Amino acid sequence: MIAFRLTFQPGVPVYQQVVYAAKKAIIAGQMRPGDRFPSVRALSQELKINPNTAHKVVTQLISDGLLEAHPGRGTVVAELPASTARERMQLLKRELEALVVEAKRLQIDPGDVQAALADHWERLDCDARSSASGSRKGEKP
Repeated sequence: MIAFRLTFQPGVPVYQQVVYAAKKAIIAGQMRPGDRFPSVRALSQELKINPNTAHKVVTQLISDGLLEAHPGRGTVVAELPASTARERMQLLKRELEALVVEAKRLQIDPGDVQAALADHWERLDCDARSSASGSRKGEKP
């Protein structure tokens, strides 16, 4: 099973979309250093992409330093240097653009979008604190 989700978008090369999704999963911590990365064959079969495209993805991720190839062990996620705030913000670029476009389409005021974002942020913080303290989700700490 592949540790990242991907919905192919028309007009963007498949290879770039898969590389982006894999980078996002690695940088976000969904895939940790030492975790096995799917083989070219597995990647090709699970994503239903050409094996040459899957090979290009793996090769790109290795050259970017995100994966390491170990003979006899396969390809694994590399130990990464700490990411910068700018690199982490780059991961959200597409989602932020989609949010802004949708808010403009719905004619929602930027202040209301910020308030909704703050609400969701706080709710997630509360859920994380509840989970960390051992209480059930949905209960107030």
